[in-house]
Amino acid sequence: MENKKKLLSLIGLATRARKVVSGEFSTERSVKSGRSHIVIVSEEASDNTKKMFTNMCTHYRVPIYMFGTKDELGHAMGQEFRASLSVEDAGFAKSMAGLMNSNGGSLNESK
Repeated sequence: MENKKKLLSLIGLATRARKVVSGEFSTERSVKSGRSHIVIVSEEASDNTKKMFTNMCTHYRVPIYMFGTKDELGHAMGQEFRASLSVEDAGFAKSMAGLMNSNGGSLNESK
């Protein structure tokens, strides 16, 4: 639980630093352009969305994690709700991946 709070805080910090893009279109563009260092998709996202991002991230070799609710991700970013986001900073991405890997849970990483 503690790691979840830390991760959501990190998402907020990265957002304020303008190192996060969110929404399906922007996340997809970030991955395909090579700017994305990590993708986080809400556990509540549709199966179609999860499959699309999992396949895309596998192809472009971007780590992907299923984490949190749409509400939690959106709230962390100061938005309504978000189903997907991409972190475009290596430092933030490394910290987030470290928190999620130590957390266990329902994580799906692809390399």
